[in-house]
Amino acid sequence: MTDTAVQAAHSPGAFPAHPLDPASAAEYLAGRDIMAAAGLLTEPVRFAYYGLEEPPKGVLLGTSQGQPDRRLRAFLIDLGTGESADVVVSLGRREVVSVRRLDPRTDGQLPIIETDFAVVEEVVRADPAWRAAMARRGLTDVTKIRTCPITAGVFGTADDDQRRMVRVLAFVQAREHDLAWAHPVDGIAAYVDLVEKKVYKIVDEFELPVPQESADYDDPAVRGPYRTTLRPIEITQPEGPSFTLEGNLLRWQDWSLRVGFDAREGLVLHQIGLCERPVIYRASIPEMVVPYGDPRFRYWQTYFDAGEFLLGKWANSLELGCDCLGEITYLDATVTGDSGQPRVIKNAICIHEEDFGVLWKHTDIFNGSAQTRRQRRLVVSFFATVGNYDYGFYWYFYLDGAIECEIKLTGVIFTAAYPGGDHPYSAEVAPGLGAPVHQHLFSARLDMMVDGLSNAVEEIDVAGLPAGPDNPYGNAMVQRVTRLTRESQGGRRADGSRGRTWRVISTERTNRFGRPTAYTLYPEPAPTLLADPSAPLYRRAGFATNHLWVTRYDPAHRYPAGDFVNQHPGGAGIPAFIVGDSDIDGTDIVLWHTFGPTHFPRPEDWPVMPVARCGFTLKPTGFFGRNPTLDIPPPAGHCSPG
Repeated sequence: MTDTAVQAAHSPGAFPAHPLDPASAAEYLAGRDIMAAAGLLTEPVRFAYYGLEEPPKGVLLGTSQGQPDRRLRAFLIDLGTGESADVVVSLGRREVVSVRRLDPRTDGQLPIIETDFAVVEEVVRADPAWRAAMARRGLTDVTKIRTCPITAGVFGTADDDQRRMVRVLAFVQAREHDLAWAHPVDGIAAYVDLVEKKVYKIVDEFELPVPQESADYDDPAVRGPYRTTLRPIEITQPEGPSFTLEGNLLRWQDWSLRVGFDAREGLVLHQIGLCERPVIYRASIPEMVVPYGDPRFRYWQTYFDAGEFLLGKWANSLELGCDCLGEITYLDATVTGDSGQPRVIKNAICIHEEDFGVLWKHTDIFNGSAQTRRQRRLVVSFFATVGNYDYGFYWYFYLDGAIECEIKLTGVIFTAAYPGGDHPYSAEVAPGLGAPVHQHLFSARLDMMVDGLSNAVEEIDVAGLPAGPDNPYGNAMVQRVTRLTRESQGGRRADGSRGRTWRVISTERTNRFGRPTAYTLYPEPAPTLLADPSAPLYRRAGFATNHLWVTRYDPAHRYPAGDFVNQHPGGAGIPAFIVGDSDIDGTDIVLWHTFGPTHFPRPEDWPVMPVARCGFTLKPTGFFGRNPTLDIPPPAGHCSPG
């Protein structure tokens, strides 16, 4: 990061105009000055997280006392001692609001920082025991070995749990452009103390040959010649897009929302409204856990990509024609490095429109009318690369009032040596190369506001009724509605056999039929966390044990696995939020939705994985009194009214 780049972002007018706008470079520098003046940034203190501390909802909406105060939150770590602190500063008052010193035994450790990656490779390559273990495997040039630090978790081992540490696997990269993931050095892991900057333990359980087949998909010898049969597709909007963007306020058709970005969560959407009516106050994906299912050597391999690595910091700069196609508007994102200096990620957020096929269609057999309308959606997205995987986060807004969240998973699957035979915990994707089974479990935080702050949730199951006096031919079908009234009832599982959905209703506003206006959450009924309830991971990833949680709004409840996820002993986040068993019937509520695939890799997923998709949809249910898209015109020059 050059001084020129920092100064370019630190310009007049760089302070946001709205309390929910992302923190600017100028604000990050101002907050850093406040902390430095308070003596909090002595060498070697670094920033593990730095972002906007959003004002409480009630303050911003005027339902509680006070004025919005522009604040920043920082997680600070002393690299020399490991001591850490959670700090909040007020930019308006230019003062430190709070400092909480953390106890790693109960609070957990701060996220991994960029400096840790460089430290790990240096200390591991220099460790005599690790070098000797590599030499026994015929690997003597350690400059050709890449180290992969993995967050440690908590497993009840005092020598591990009481340190800020990572467990480190190794991969061979013999050539500059070789794909290292194709050549795992399996059976050996170095345990690195990040504070003492040393390898304190080598776990060397077994030796398997390092897979040799190249997977460099940029190499013509691997991929073959490019095909020549694909003809160009061009998407044009000669009159420009149909949306407007004023600062971070995005408007399209009857939709309005504010686009935000955070170093931990990535893309954050605020104040989503339709036809000047509120639907969702805040929507984000604040956590994801990726547990691996091989029970032996790598039992500890689990990632919390947001809480442990800060998903938003690894956002890509998107490219027209590659990541986004059509008439594109980009937004930059500002994050900070370990020193708290701002860094701008150019074109981090992509905004555009897409045609999405038929919206509605009917050819009437009585009046002769033949009508078709095209569906269109507004797309707001970003991509992040975390280690081997690449994740695209897409939010779609449709003409008919539907909202969809889709995650696109691609990149390179994590690899291990394949032990041979019919190994139950991994798939062979290349000669001697295995890809362990794993899950990707995302948590969506949906701070609902359907026609106001008073909402409730109804669980809807569908059922066929048995034949009887009221159903003589056995064809009756009904909805069975269960109202969720307390947080203790709010932990729910999806059930595809019952078509289960969850309807978020307004308890204050009704439609023209006298029924509550509502939005319905349609889940994908994939498995939740498959770890045994006795597993240490189960305590740390409690949010992933149900598809749905409903909690009473609390401004401090931001993250489903807790504020400090790395090496946390467990029980934080949603399990702690619901201890008080608050009322959730007709109150200000938050939905937490768990979704994502269980991935048994295929050979077709190697060496780079075609996009896999997961997500959920929210649809208006009695929010309107009829189809809200009757006024959509037919495409110009086509589909003339019949």
